[in-house]
Amino acid sequence: MARVQADAAPDLFGPGKTLTTPLDAQDLMLLARSTHPVDRERLLDQIIVLCNQAEGDSFNGPRIRELVGEVFMTLVGEAERDIRRRLAEKIAPAPWAPQALINVLSLDDIEIAGPVIGASPVLQDHDLIRMLVESTLDHQIAIARRGRLGSPVIEAILKQEEPAVLTALAGNDTAEISPDAMERLVDHSRRIAAMRSPLARHPRLSSDMAQRLYLWVGQSLRTALVGRFRLDPEIMDAELALAVREAHAAVEGMPPIQARSDKEREAMEARLIEKLAEGDQLKPSYLLRALREGRLTLFISALARLGGFEAEHIRRAIDSDRPELLGLACAAIGVDKGAFPTILEAVRDLNHGRPGGGAEGQRRANGAFGPFDADIAGQAFRQAVKSV
Repeated sequence: MARVQADAAPDLFGPGKTLTTPLDAQDLMLLARSTHPVDRERLLDQIIVLCNQAEGDSFNGPRIRELVGEVFMTLVGEAERDIRRRLAEKIAPAPWAPQALINVLSLDDIEIAGPVIGASPVLQDHDLIRMLVESTLDHQIAIARRGRLGSPVIEAILKQEEPAVLTALAGNDTAEISPDAMERLVDHSRRIAAMRSPLARHPRLSSDMAQRLYLWVGQSLRTALVGRFRLDPEIMDAELALAVREAHAAVEGMPPIQARSDKEREAMEARLIEKLAEGDQLKPSYLLRALREGRLTLFISALARLGGFEAEHIRRAIDSDRPELLGLACAAIGVDKGAFPTILEAVRDLNHGRPGGGAEGQRRANGAFGPFDADIAGQAFRQAVKSV
């Protein structure tokens, strides 16, 4: 079959080019009859031009969309790799693009799939989640970099815990990352060094997250975090020193509490807590942060300082079968009732299931949050803990 001549279809279809004006019906028929790869690409370009210029409901009908999809799938099935790549670049932003075509292109080689994964409005969250399971690592990274990535896809990425994909997500400033998801990314950066630099610059990083990130980054990023969030270098260095000692103890194969004397540990924690308090950085939210980092003794010291309690009394409360005592201590410093179940669960995870009490204990603990003032909760804690 003869190839369409240049005078029938002017050479405006070269690599990367697309016509902005449709050819007439005769030229289209000539292109359709040709099997030459160049003419096939020209025909694809022409269909894109026609679809982009279509208006109103005439193009939105299901039969029209079905026919367009069939034409594209037929042509793409016969197209060479370079043609598929250029087609992907041109059709990626099109809202009218056939779903089947987009799905095929998004699972092609990454050079072809990349533009579609990154820009196609046809791809929905469920499509992207499926691709995270079925596609290659390069495809997963492209998904993590997609603009305005939705929270269901972000959750799927966090559950997979693939370092390269998490790193790509950390560098995606437009992704709809919730505060909880951001917390988890910061947690992952403790073991994935490549995540730290993009997270340090991320617009959704909070001051509390920055303080945690400070412990794991190099000096240049510490300086950047101090400047961005107005962190106190003295406070942060004190916390860093404590974290380093905890890490050394773990490497030696001993729990931190056994790795050094109680007096040494308590002295270091007391200095850190006092520095935080002096800098007005010791807030109830610090309790959950300490628990997330697995630092139960620091949690005890912080709760005692916030409430003006004795650290030994906090220890008695969390070792008892009365979780309501911990609830009273938390209520006394203004911890939100909705946050307490998370604190209680984290304490139990770090303290061999204590404080106990089961479901009845949970009910009593919820009752520790009122209705009464924080001062009354503090007095009730001091009185009740003496009997433990």
